[in-house]
Amino acid sequence: MKPVSLFNDIASTSYPGRGIVIGKSADGTKAVIAYFIMGRSENSRNRVFVETSDGIKTQAFDPSKLVDPSLIIYSPVRVLGNKTIVTNGDQTDTIYELMNQQMTFEQSLRTREFEPDAPNYTPRISGIVKCGDGKMNYAMSILKSADGNPECCERYTFSYDSPVAGLGRFIHTYMGDGNPLPSFEGEPTLVEIGNDDIDTFAKKIWDSLNEDNKVSLFVRYIDIATDKYESRIINKNK
Repeated sequence: MKPVSLFNDIASTSYPGRGIVIGKSADGTKAVIAYFIMGRSENSRNRVFVETSDGIKTQAFDPSKLVDPSLIIYSPVRVLGNKTIVTNGDQTDTIYELMNQQMTFEQSLRTREFEPDAPNYTPRISGIVKCGDGKMNYAMSILKSADGNPECCERYTFSYDSPVAGLGRFIHTYMGDGNPLPSFEGEPTLVEIGNDDIDTFAKKIWDSLNEDNKVSLFVRYIDIATDKYESRIINKNK
């Protein structure tokens, strides 16, 4: 697979939905994580990311307009020891709790399936990054319906040991806009991560997202040698 521009890939469709990017900076010193959300409905667009002690959670921007919190209010990012979990739903908590009970990333996700939002049956996408002793590895997962058939849950896990500097993977919920929305297909896209500072990288992603549909973006850089991190949040609602 030939790497492509992350920013061009994001910009290639008006509605990739929710997306996770994980990779390693070109200088090999940082694990790079990005997570964004988009929305077509007023309820989905009425959100912001807010910081927590170890990650972020989604929150209604205008609580009076919140209709159904079940699939839009959750903690996308949590940290368990030297592992950072990032997902597009409340499976973040499932992974955190079950891995804390010595289950694996893949085992914990076997207790979940795609979202019950017929007719889209939005995939649950998840990622986990482990840093320590100057090394990193990561994995990504997608739980999706069988081409829109909710009778079957298809489960795919992709693991990346000793990632190549300057490259990463990008997975998102939808292949593009539509009704119903078409689920992501195939292996996470191989993308160029580059060596931008965190603010430049975050701005490039934000600017690549469709202006009408983008809602919030989170970016974290983790120093692979020390496990220390810095994060950025951009919210459309202010």
